[in-house]
Amino acid sequence: MVTAMLFFSCENKIERIRELATDEKRPVMEAQNFEMIKSDSAIIKFRLNTPLMVEYDEDEGQPPYTEFPKGVKIERFGPNMQIDSRITSDYAQFLDREQKWIAKNNVIVVNRGGDTLKTEELVWEGKTGKIYSDKFVKIIRADQIINGIGFESDQNMSNWQIKKVKGTLYMEVPE
Repeated sequence: MVTAMLFFSCENKIERIRELATDEKRPVMEAQNFEMIKSDSAIIKFRLNTPLMVEYDEDEGQPPYTEFPKGVKIERFGPNMQIDSRITSDYAQFLDREQKWIAKNNVIVVNRGGDTLKTEELVWEGKTGKIYSDKFVKIIRADQIINGIGFESDQNMSNWQIKKVKGTLYMEVPE
């Protein structure tokens, strides 16, 4: 019986050693049901909500980044506290040094005018205020749907351009 106890005790310790010795990068912080509000001079600029945030520190030449493996919702506010744009995705990553967001899987962006962008991957450059994608995109407006490959816009999604338009469907809007 004592031998069996020692065997099980050693097995647990060996499993713990294997767990700690793995090459997998370990997070420095995790937060569940996380909300962050960024403001400047007491004016709210952004609000971020996520079910799970995982932060990684610099490791073996890899720069620090933050991952949102269960998705994210980010709202950008204008000067009168109106929402200028909103983005949601099933996965996102923020690269700290580059100030770059990468949103993937079921990415939806809506601007103040109601234009909606749908794609599978979108990049948001924080330093330049540009958003872009080289994937298939669909823009839904009140009177048309535009499909294409590649997209570029300002962060408010008010001045956007589809690079390779694949089709436009015009709709009649009832009065």
